[in-house]
Amino acid sequence: MRKNQRITPEGTKDYLFGEAAARRQVEASLRALFERRGYSEVITPGLEFLDVYSALPEEGMYRLTDSRGRQMVLRPDSTMPIARLCATRLQGRGLPLRLYYNQPVYTANSGNGKPHEVMQAGAELIGCPGLEGDLEILSMAAETGCRLEIGHIGVFNALAGAMGLDAAAREELRLTIEGKNYPALSDLLDGMGDCPEAAVLRRLPRLFGGREVFAEAERLLPSGGARESLAHLRALYEGLCQRGLGEAVTVDLALVNRADYYTGVVFKGYLEGYGQEALSGGRYDNLLPQFGVDAAAVGFGVNVDAAARLSGGEAAPESRPLRIALTKGRLEKRTVELFRRMGLDCAQLENKGRRLILEVPGAGLEVVLAKAADVITYIEHGACDLGIVGKDTILEYGGSFFEVADLGFGRCRFALAGKAGTDFYAGYAEKTIATKYPAVARRFFRGKGMDVRIVKIEGSVELAPLISLADGIVDIVETGSTLRENGLEIIEEVAPVSARLIVNPVSLKLRKQEIEPLIDRIERCL
Repeated sequence: MRKNQRITPEGTKDYLFGEAAARRQVEASLRALFERRGYSEVITPGLEFLDVYSALPEEGMYRLTDSRGRQMVLRPDSTMPIARLCATRLQGRGLPLRLYYNQPVYTANSGNGKPHEVMQAGAELIGCPGLEGDLEILSMAAETGCRLEIGHIGVFNALAGAMGLDAAAREELRLTIEGKNYPALSDLLDGMGDCPEAAVLRRLPRLFGGREVFAEAERLLPSGGARESLAHLRALYEGLCQRGLGEAVTVDLALVNRADYYTGVVFKGYLEGYGQEALSGGRYDNLLPQFGVDAAAVGFGVNVDAAARLSGGEAAPESRPLRIALTKGRLEKRTVELFRRMGLDCAQLENKGRRLILEVPGAGLEVVLAKAADVITYIEHGACDLGIVGKDTILEYGGSFFEVADLGFGRCRFALAGKAGTDFYAGYAEKTIATKYPAVARRFFRGKGMDVRIVKIEGSVELAPLISLADGIVDIVETGSTLRENGLEIIEEVAPVSARLIVNPVSLKLRKQEIEPLIDRIERCL
């Protein structure tokens, strides 16, 4: 029986009637924009050799082999095939080249309802370095209807370079800043010494907004490459304002995505009602030389499906109060205590009955009660703007959000535990670990270079070593009394855990005037 013949693969869908028409309308609008600016269309193969994408991590690619055993992938990105095209069939053509595309890209293992196939349209400007090329691409990106935020990778690179960090420390710092993880960034920089660059990096995630960002950054940044990058970014911002596009552009100096790929301006675009970025791009002057073409380049890509969803397939949601998702149970009670200290009216939260969406009168705030993992899902998809969830859930499930505050309550820790009096690490046999948190356990032992067999347990994890199902457990430990009562002991601590405040990135950018004051009020009451 062919059981899959009536369904589509995960992360794909059929587009019918209005949805198909909305997509074609968006495609036609973007095509008209690109051609009006003098860009010509190119189409690259859906299958490319893996070598074309050497600048991208292989995780998340759909891979296959041809009849000669060569590694190939379904196209995960359109920029690199265009670089290949410039080095082959377009070699010798006069520069600059203005090219655009409209074709699907494929990403495996997106998970959690995210699409694996996305129709993407974009433009690449090849051979036009400096401010002129950046302005051309940015002004075109602003005309797509997205709200843009711009940054410059040179600010981060100059600051991190002056600190003399190795590659691993530099990447950890970049990821922490990109995620606006304020508490983790503070801890990380505390261990890197006291220097002017560290003080600026500590402030970097909060440097986003309008023209005022430049004044504050100029006070903070030391002379050198960081100031030069800021000056270039300011010239771009002023140039866009002069073209009447200032209302569609904000600045974020914490835009530090893919520091090994981008070389100058970086930018993202957002659509009201869509909880993730809908456009991304930047300058990537080092890519074309990898294909044998000595040329600068800058470009961007638009998620056509996201734009179509809002323009015709699905209407953008009506304006609503800020929505915060709370984890049910102990964190919920502690959060209500926090809200009460903030002077908020908690009557509905204290007498909620069976309601799941509650109003905080006078605060412009709605509260959604959910299980911990669902809090992350609601934030990722933009159904809620903020969320309060334990670090244990964040470590297990990950996700695309900003982690902006450690709320301090719900403190406990992940720990590796086993039978008291035994040497867990003795012997050569593969260890079996029982846990409710397989991702956390797998990451912990991978860091030790240990192969383990992980068994997921939903109930009392402490039982597994007692009945010889497992050699040890990885679980949350508060006082350790349950372990002791069952003849177990902590072998090693894995990670600290406490309640965290997380924010949807798009909400933080589009509703900054509402969200930042709320974060400040929460932090003052901790």
